[in-house]
Amino acid sequence: MRPNLVTKELNLTLPPLNIDISSGQAEALPAVGTLYIVATPIGNLSDLSPRGRAILAEVDLIAAEDTRHSSGLLQHFGIHAQMVALHEHNETQQSVQLISQLQAGKRIALISDAGTPAISDPGSRLVALAHTHHVPVVTIPGPSALTAALSISGLSALPVHFHGFMPPKAKARRQTLEPLVHSHGTLVFYEAPHRIEEMVEDLVAIFPASRALIICRELTKRFESVHRCTLAGVKTWFAGDPDRLRGEFVLVLEGAAENERTDPLIEGRRVLEILLASSLSISEAARAAAKITGANRSDLYHWALQKHGPTDDSENAS
Repeated sequence: MRPNLVTKELNLTLPPLNIDISSGQAEALPAVGTLYIVATPIGNLSDLSPRGRAILAEVDLIAAEDTRHSSGLLQHFGIHAQMVALHEHNETQQSVQLISQLQAGKRIALISDAGTPAISDPGSRLVALAHTHHVPVVTIPGPSALTAALSISGLSALPVHFHGFMPPKAKARRQTLEPLVHSHGTLVFYEAPHRIEEMVEDLVAIFPASRALIICRELTKRFESVHRCTLAGVKTWFAGDPDRLRGEFVLVLEGAAENERTDPLIEGRRVLEILLASSLSISEAARAAAKITGANRSDLYHWALQKHGPTDDSENAS
């Protein structure tokens, strides 16, 4: 998730470089090649840790998701470092080259546009390759939109099912969301402003209306907001102010209650969606889903009709 570098005003006295906070002693970087996974701010620049700043200032090379974007962060802290791009389109090839440099003794930091690298952003291939080639990998922990949102959600977080960004296409997104209805773990999604309305529409259509949803918008940024509601009221909340559709979102959705996991109608809807994807008509799919799950065929049929619209077989079904 990319932060807006125009953040809350900082009243920050920058600490000296190369300080190990735990001991007060200078942290000497090893002479051998090491890959540092450095978490960077998700909005407020003062969230960069002193250790993270020291590492970025001392490494031989920084692999950044977007070098133009990350240059603003480095300039803010007076860091003049060589950078190379590592993103989703070049990660495979670039990782091989970076491993060669690490094996030659280079110290390299991996950063994403915002937050902790290699979770929802590129970098996991490079980290895996480093382990394969016995290159030391060191984490420099810090900001993460995932843990930040969970910490303020008020939900019992464990287990957590983190899904990052959903597929941009409506059909693929719904097919990804449908199987999650029965999950008893807290669900966490990232979403961009241009798709948040579509994502919310799908959540409302697929999950029970009583589920709690925590909407975390622009975390740590100037216009940060956190709103907790149920899916029954989420569309009304968004409609109350067009500014609520702006910014980067983390959505934290309550998991299934025990009684939801045994509800035949919920299971019937899940099976019905799978059958509809195989080109069966609504009436055929409703009849088969009812037979498989024990749900009421008429309830399934009318639910599918409301969600997907009428089809050629609608007049002959009831």
